[in-house]
This record gives sequence, structure tokens and C-alpha cells, in this order.
Amino acid sequence: MEIGKVGIVGAGQMGNGIAHVFALSGYNVILNDISEDALSAAVRQIEGNLERQVTREKITTDARQEALERISTTLKLPDLGQSDLIIEAATERETIKTAIFEDLMPHLAPHTILTSNTSSISITRLASRTDRPEKFMGFHFMNPVPIMELVELIRGIATDEETFKSCLAVVDRLGKTAASAEDFPAFIVNRILMPMINEAVYTLYEGVGSVSSIDSSLKLGANHPMGPLALADFIGLDTCLAIMNVLHDGLADTKYRPCPLLTKYVEAGWLGRKSKRGFYDYRQDPPVPTR
Repeated sequence: MEIGKVGIVGAGQMGNGIAHVFALSGYNVILNDISEDALSAAVRQIEGNLERQVTREKITTDARQEALERISTTLKLPDLGQSDLIIEAATERETIKTAIFEDLMPHLAPHTILTSNTSSISITRLASRTDRPEKFMGFHFMNPVPIMELVELIRGIATDEETFKSCLAVVDRLGKTAASAEDFPAFIVNRILMPMINEAVYTLYEGVGSVSSIDSSLKLGANHPMGPLALADFIGLDTCLAIMNVLHDGLADTKYRPCPLLTKYVEAGWLGRKSKRGFYDYRQDPPVPTR
């Protein structure tokens, strides 16, 4: 199926990045959120990111303007119903995602493909709550979306081949690389990445090393571009905890038990960069460790 119009649910960090890359690749995008402020902030973020690409000579001024003209916004979820492809990029909570799909269903065109940008939740289970499990799959972008080249494509047990091929063609058109993952908790990237981050938090919790020494060790000793605790702050500690809980619950293995210190930070509202405090305090420049 030829996909031309794309609906995106959620105008946060992931949603606005997804809108950016789709519009730049020639798709007409309609971006939805429950907050007018969030939509306005998303458009400003997209404008700024496109302008940076112009400055770095990655795109032309004309391409920037054409991309912006392809993006529209709405507070009304039913407005997305006639899209060829819908990507849900809301908060990583299954109840919220399920409610979104249930609200969308009465307004969908027969051919509309539903996808979720979930980083860990069962695609089969999400699909089962819709009227088209065969036209449902996981479409997991990496953050920041305009820069990261990978997209995980996850088929649920009912996803048909036509849906998979349509989404694969979209990834190709976006100029990104698809990795096909089976529908098991956290898929590929987060199945490997989150336990590493969780172990880094345990290393801090047990006093083996400080925030600075842990991050420096992985940057200089393993050639990682960013230390695991700084990366956790970038992702969001609430998201890290949610994914660890999905792994722990879904695989029933104690090696996925979330570190109590990670839970404590989330309980304190110290979620990383987005709340200005996490393993680092971002109210200062440069940020300083909080432990």
C-alpha cells in the first residue's frame, strides 16, 4: 500500500522527532496531542532542528520550508482517522496507549495501518485491543529521531506480510535502517541496553563507583559516546524504570529487577534532563552529579 498521509499521536520528544523526519521525507503529517502548549512547543522544536540542519548544510532552505508546510496539528484525535499510517508515540504506559487506540477505532479508514512507538510493551497485546491486529505492528524509533539511523520493526502474532512490507518501505524512504525484532519484552535494543543502564545504577547504589567514575569508565574504557548514567538521564529515568519493569514482569528473571536507587529517583521526580535533575543536576552549567 502506498502511504502518503501519516498521523502521529503525541507531540513530545519522540513525536516531534518522528513528525520531523516524515515531513522531510515528503509525507503529509498531522500531529496530535491533548495539549495546545505541547503542539506549539513541538512545532518550535521542529523548526529549530530543521534550521540546524540547514546551517550544517544537511538540507536546503527550500527543503526546510516544504517540510514545515507538510505538518499540521490538531487537538482532536479523530482527525487522524483517515491517515494511511498512524504512529502512537504517547507515554510508555500500556493503559494510555490502549485508550488511544480504542478512541481511534471508530474513525479509522479500512486501510489504515496502526503502529506504536513503544520501546518495550507487547505488540500482540496492544494489537488485540484493536479491530485490525493484522494491520498493527511496532514502529520503534531511536532518540533523537532525526539523528539516529535505526528503526525497530516488530510484528505481533497477527501482523500480516503486507503491513510489514508497507512499513519496511516507509523506513527505506526515511533513509533509515530497519531491524526486524520478534515480539518479546523490550525487543532488541532495550533488551540489551536497559539492563546495562540498570547495572550501572546498581554499581552506583552499591558504592562501587561515583556517577563521574562510572560514566568515565564506560566512555573511555568501552568507547561509548555517552556514559550509562548520563544516557539514562537523556532517555528519562521513568522510561528506564518502565522498561525494566516490563522486562522483569515479562521474563520473570531476577536479573531484570530494577535497582532500588532507580526507583527512588523516579519517586522523587528526578527523571533526568526533562525534570532538570537525575543522576546529574542540569540546573547548573555544566551539569554536576547528584551523588
